[in-house]
Parts: sequence; structure tokens; C-alpha cells
Amino acid sequence: MRDQRVIRGKITIRSVDELRPGETLKSTEIPFFQVRAGATAKTYSLAGYRLGNGRGARQGRFTIGRHGSLTPAQATAKAKWALGEIASGRDPNADKHKQKSDTVADMARQFLKEIGAKRKPRTVDAYRQLLDGIVLPAIGKRPIAEVTRPDIARWHHAWRAAPVRANNALALATTLFNFAERIGLRPEHSNPCRHIDRYPQRQRERFLSADELARLGASLADYDGSPFVVAAIRLLVFTGARLGEILGLQWAWIDFERGEARLPDSKTGPKTLHFAPPALAVLSDLPRIAGNPYVIAGAKPAAALSGIQKPWREIRRAAGLDGLRLHDLRHAFASIAAASGMGLPIIGKMLGHSQAHTTHRYAHIASDPVKAAVTAVAGKIAAAMGGAANDADKPTEVVGLSDRRRAP
Repeated sequence: MRDQRVIRGKITIRSVDELRPGETLKSTEIPFFQVRAGATAKTYSLAGYRLGNGRGARQGRFTIGRHGSLTPAQATAKAKWALGEIASGRDPNADKHKQKSDTVADMARQFLKEIGAKRKPRTVDAYRQLLDGIVLPAIGKRPIAEVTRPDIARWHHAWRAAPVRANNALALATTLFNFAERIGLRPEHSNPCRHIDRYPQRQRERFLSADELARLGASLADYDGSPFVVAAIRLLVFTGARLGEILGLQWAWIDFERGEARLPDSKTGPKTLHFAPPALAVLSDLPRIAGNPYVIAGAKPAAALSGIQKPWREIRRAAGLDGLRLHDLRHAFASIAAASGMGLPIIGKMLGHSQAHTTHRYAHIASDPVKAAVTAVAGKIAAAMGGAANDADKPTEVVGLSDRRRAP
């Protein structure tokens, strides 16, 4: 039936690819939906529908887009959206002209404004940095409805040398175009970020040995700068807390008798921060600055400490721990807990994880109870047979971050 210029059938990738110039494929599933093959391109559209009722109702035509920029599934979704507009008495072309005038940058501003009340300020700032640094320079001036998957893939590929940042920007762009669909600036299921693979990422975890902890403790003891810097680092080590939780800690939140602080907010919401005796000793030794509510006080009145990274670099350099991040102290706390045989649920509660899979990264460190049992049994058998007892049962020495300086 290829001698006919009008073909009726289901609009699929195969049926569209088989069209020759001059042929039009009309959908048998969706009224007025068709795709026409021209000399150089194939175009999806709605044709022959009427706007209004009665004999005076004018016929309309709505161009959906070109094949290649849109898949048949995306074009179908947009056709259904346009038919919904028509059924409601609205001209889809009017909204289409509005969409053409709205750029990705316009949508990004609207997106940031809306999520400002739903996300923490720090999260909104991170979104803004990714948009301004990666997404908007690449596609900010493009009309929202015209952004395609190749557009997204190009800038994602351009940032392949920074895979974490590229993946974070892709995740944000996915959310951004989902937002565009939700507010009607793109048809449903047309997100151009779909099916773009993320780059593999290495976990940036660093676990400290007993010797490294001892060197860090000595470096902290030797540091002659602000005592609040030293206290902040010690509290990070002794609690496994996030840096923002320690720097934002206020005296009014601490209950010394219970050995805890009730944080009204954190990355995962309200949280109880527990203080073991070493952490309580750090807090007890700190001076309270009149008029300043913060435990880790800064130089400015009534302000928390800022600029901790510079003294931290000095401290870690003295300890021979170049490259160690403050966040690695949280990993060190968790890894020691796992190696000590504590269950992952308890570790997750100590760290304030809201998702179990976040804590699961420490599973490979956790003590294997079967292996420990075999070691204990074999050791006793060897002793009974006159052999040497296995040293694996002996407790390991725990090295603390004491305030004592190293002996000269």
C-alpha cells in the first residue's frame, strides 16, 4: 500500500522510519494525530480538529515537533496534552507560543523560587551553583520545549573530567525538566535527561588507622591557634557528627546530665547528638563567650566559627595526613564502630542517617561473627592440643586523641 500518500496505522519508531518523502501516517489510535515525511524531515502534528462548536468553528493545526528531536512516544504524549487543551476550549498553539518565549533560564528562576520554601538554604545555594556553573551556560537561552536529549548529553559529556559534578548537574536538570512537565511547559514523559547514563563515581572514603589517629591527636595538642578550632575537630572525631552540626551547635541545646544535644534541624531533620565522656570533656573545657550562643564561637560577635579549612590544612599537614578531609573524620568514627562489631542500624542512628543504604557502605568493615567464632574455637582447640593460643582474641589497643602533648 506504499503507493498511497496517506497511510493509516499505529505511530511507532518502525512505522515512522519506514515513511518515504510525501507520505503521511495518520494514527488509528489518537484522533487528528499524524506524522508527515517531507524531503528532509518528518514532522508530528495534529490536523483537522475544530476549535469551538457549530459550523463557525474553525479548523486548527498544531505542529508538535520533528522526529528525532521527539520520539514517537514523546510526540504521542504531547498530542494527548494538546487534545486535552482542545477539549477544554483552549487553543494549544496559544500555549505553544508562550512556551517558545520561556527559556530554560526563565524556568530555572521559577524553579528556585518555588523550592526555596521546601529546601534548606544550603541546598538551594548548591542548586544555584550547579545551574549557574554548568546547566545554564549550555542551555539557558534555549526555549524550554525545544531542549532535546542530545543537548543534555553534550554538556554532560563536556564535564566528564569532573564526574561527580557532572552527575549532580544531570540529576538537577532531571528535576528541573520534571518541574517543567508539572507546570505544563513540556508534555508529560518528555524529559530530555532520560536514558543518559551517569558517570561511575569512586567513593571518597578515608579510614584512619590507630597510628594516624595518634598523629592527629598529637598535632591537635601542638596546635597553638584558636581553641575553638581544636574543639571542633575533636568533637567531629568523638561524635561522628557532620561539620555543619558541630559549627552550628548552641549551648542552649546541650543537656550535660543526659550527655546529648537536641538539634532542631540537620541535613535529615531534627536530631539528637550524643556526647560520650571524651566529647563532654571537650565541651567542659571550652570558654563561653558572653552574648554568643554558639559552642564553637567565631571572631565576630554572636557568630559561629567560620574559615575552619585553613587551620585544618595546617593541622593535618603537621600530622602527615595531607588530603584528609574533615568529613573523613565522620567516616573514621563509623568505620571504628563497624570494626568493633556494632550493627549497621546502630551506626546509622549514631550518624543520623535517614536511609539504611547510606550506612551500608560500612558493611564490608563490620566484624564477621562467623569468622570470629571459628577463630575462637580453633584457638581453644590449639591450646588444648598443646599449641599456641591464637592472638586474635587479644583486645587491641585503643589510641585516643588525648590532650597530652608528645614527650620531647
